[in-house]
Order: sequence, then structure tokens, then C-alpha cells
Amino acid sequence: MRIAFIGQQEFGKQVLEAFLSRGDEVAGVFCEPEKAGAKADVLREAAQARGLTVYQFSSLRSAYAEHAMRELDADIGVMAYVTQFAPQSFVNIPRLGTIQFHPSLLPRHRGPSSISWPISQGATETGITIFRPTDGLDEGPVILQKSCPIGPDETLGEVYFNKLFPMGVAGLLEAADLVAAGRHEERVQDESQATYEGWFHEQEAQVHWHQHVDQVYNLIRACNPAPGAWTVLNGAKTWIYARSRRSSSTRKAAASRCCA
Repeated sequence: MRIAFIGQQEFGKQVLEAFLSRGDEVAGVFCEPEKAGAKADVLREAAQARGLTVYQFSSLRSAYAEHAMRELDADIGVMAYVTQFAPQSFVNIPRLGTIQFHPSLLPRHRGPSSISWPISQGATETGITIFRPTDGLDEGPVILQKSCPIGPDETLGEVYFNKLFPMGVAGLLEAADLVAAGRHEERVQDESQATYEGWFHEQEAQVHWHQHVDQVYNLIRACNPAPGAWTVLNGAKTWIYARSRRSSSTRKAAASRCCA
């Protein structure tokens, strides 16, 4: 396959290398420009080290981005962790269209923090979805889904790096092969089951000690390693990384005594 690759960071890098290692041709790589002072994007560095053409457009809606995509003459577009909006006029250019990775079982948990939210809500299952990107937020037809359990003590980092990350790499390879062979099916998402959540930022990571210990513990797991669950203890902001419900209960009792 001749691939137009759109992505960023470590996940994008690993997906890129997986396609290249099995002999696929990557015609070009689209990466979001790094902000001033930010760390270099490891996907960009890996692509340039391999001599691949790299584009860093501030917007994929521009005529320049569409022209670059057309010039690649790609069979398929692959989106591996993309935070830029990619319009239909861009993703529909490759001959077989584009496929996109999302780390949840769509239509549940649409949005940018789709790993944290189910953990914080006490979900026992999550997974990955490979779908067709549309102009809606994670709303396109589903090509492939894989599920996995969320253990009662698993953290955001453990669920992502041990489960969703490798599943996502393998899922994009599998979905691309299905599309290329014309053996894929596209299932429209059930809008009655859809949920949307925004970013899981510092405000969402604050511990509210009046909640049930399970809610507190799930929040702590959902924020580990980032953004980190936090509370104010003796006037100082304190981050919490509990490893069991019992440790959460102990902290809750300590905070109650401190604030009484």
C-alpha cells in the first residue's frame, strides 16, 4: 500500500514503523507543528530520519494541505493520534479514503480524553475503534473494534500502554488490510448510545472527598500518571497516586480529620 500518514507522538511513531517494517510505502507524513519550547515530535524525527517527506501545516483545512495530499497519490490515509481537525475534503483524497484510530468503543466516549473518562466512571471494559473520519467528532462509520477489560486497580497509564496502545497499532494494520482487500464492512454508529466528554484536565482531576471511596479511587486511577489527581492538604496542593481502595480510604479519613 502507498500510505499518506497523519499522526504525532509515540503512538504515531510506532504505527508508522509497523507499516514500514512490513514493507508498505509511506508517501508522506503529516504532523502538527510543535509549539515554541515544546519537545520535538518523535514521529516527525523518526519520519525525517527515514528520509520521508514531512508536512507540518498549522491547519489541515488549508488549500496547501489538500494540494500536498493530492500530490502524494496515496492508496489510503492512516490517522494515528491526530488532534488537528481533518476535513472531509482532505481525508477523502486517497484512493481508498482514510481510516482513524480512537481509544474507546465508539460511540461511547467520543472526545479527546476517551481513556480517562471510562476509568473515572468505574467502567470494567474499554477498547479501540478504527473508523472512517467525518466532519463530526468521532462519528464516522466503524470498520473494526477490539475490546479489553479494565482491571479494578489498573491506572490510565497501564490501560493505555499495556492494552490500548498495542491493540491500536495492530488494529490499524488489520483495518488497512481489510480496506485494501475490499473485505471490510462499515457500520454506522448508534447515536442513541453516543457519549461525549471533553479534555480531562486539572480541574476534572480534583478529588472531592465527599464522594464515595470508589469514585475517589476511580478518579485517582484515571489521572495516573497525568494530569494527576490532587487535593489541598494543610494549604498545599498535593497529588495522590493510590494503589488500592484501602489507601484511598486512608487518605480520605486523613483529609477528613485534617479539615474537621
